Amino acid sequence: MPGARRIELAPDGSPSIAEIAVSAGLSTGLYFDSDLMRDGIELEGRERFSLVDIGQATLRLVPSSRVAPGERFRLVVRFRDGAAPVSASFLLRVHPAKAEPLVEIFREKRTIETYQQETREVRAELERCQDENSRLVAEHEAPPGLAGLLSTGTLDEHGVAGRVVTKDIPRLAGNALEAISVTTYRAKTAVAVVVQLATKAGAHLWSPKGVTLRSRTGAELKVLRIWQQPSTPLDESRSIVVEAEAPEAGVQGPFSLKLWEDGPRTVTLGNVTFP
Repeated sequence: MPGARRIELAPDGSPSIAEIAVSAGLSTGLYFDSDLMRDGIELEGRERFSLVDIGQATLRLVPSSRVAPGERFRLVVRFRDGAAPVSASFLLRVHPAKAEPLVEIFREKRTIETYQQETREVRAELERCQDENSRLVAEHEAPPGLAGLLSTGTLDEHGVAGRVVTKDIPRLAGNALEAISVTTYRAKTAVAVVVQLATKAGAHLWSPKGVTLRSRTGAELKVLRIWQQPSTPLDESRSIVVEAEAPEAGVQGPFSLKLWEDGPRTVTLGNVTFP
């Protein structure tokens, strides 16, 4: 499966336990090369998963909103044929916004086709990194200000379009901060969201560590950078700018913007649209 992570189990039943990232409301599918013993599946905290779908050689998991970032759940699967290894253990780690959608688990020797597919994916990732490096070098060498935007091709004769979408954003009770205003922008090759956030009374200072911009179909825009206004007193608001790659003018949304810190608190803004 293109884009799937691959895990190989040692035939001697080595005690090493692979970690798999899961996230509330997102699906993670585990695909095995051997049939599973359905009544031999053990999932710690199973009641906190909204879906545990056990197939002949597949396992699909969807954590519920009751899980918290940083939590870990132990998963044990057993194989029907009784050959070594008879079982495998995994550690499901809850991420605030990202889950591994596809994981292939190999119990026997992998075929040459799977190695060839992995080689193709590594080559594609290398090309992507080379493109990213070229972009960063170009940005570093570009002049500042408007001249820099023009020299890197970020801006064209159409300029930058902006839209205030604050009224379109639903208020979610679980957010760590309150969104006072939300404004979106579009240039030739990029979009940006400027969110003015106010820390709730008595809350600790909050700094975003990561962000996703996900469409209703689950597709994500590639986030280029995230910037936060320097620290101010806790009772004042702070602006956060999220810039993402959007080469297609038709990319308008709606998107779900999710920000998370190096801790359990998150901020989720739905119905984010671009000009």
